Amino acid sequence: MAIRPHHGMCLAYFVGKGYSDGFTLHMEEMLEKFLAGVSVRLTLKEDEICSACPNNLEKGCEAGEKVQRFDKGVLDYCGLKEGQQLPFEEFEEKVQEKILAPGKRTEICGDCQWGSICDKVKSRWE
Repeated sequence: MAIRPHHGMCLAYFVGKGYSDGFTLHMEEMLEKFLAGVSVRLTLKEDEICSACPNNLEKGCEAGEKVQRFDKGVLDYCGLKEGQQLPFEEFEEKVQEKILAPGKRTEICGDCQWGSICDKVKSRWE
């Protein structure tokens, strides 16, 4: 299953809030699928989570440049590559160990509109 690298951080702090009710419900379903033990392929393009996002337009993500920067930041910090396949559990462990635990999340996505949620809750990957 394809996943944008920055979604590894989003899923860590997801608390049932999102762009719309449909997006939130879809995010909950995707989290369950990932936690069930799927293999993921890292992509810098829209993934299944994006499919329910109101910012996902015909031409791609409305915030394309910003989320590309978030994705590349996760790849760089975790030593991963676009197109790489690995078990989701291994991916989330890398995100936790290399980004979240050492407090580097804001270096990657400090200008994200959802950052205040991430600041208040604990990562589910701990």
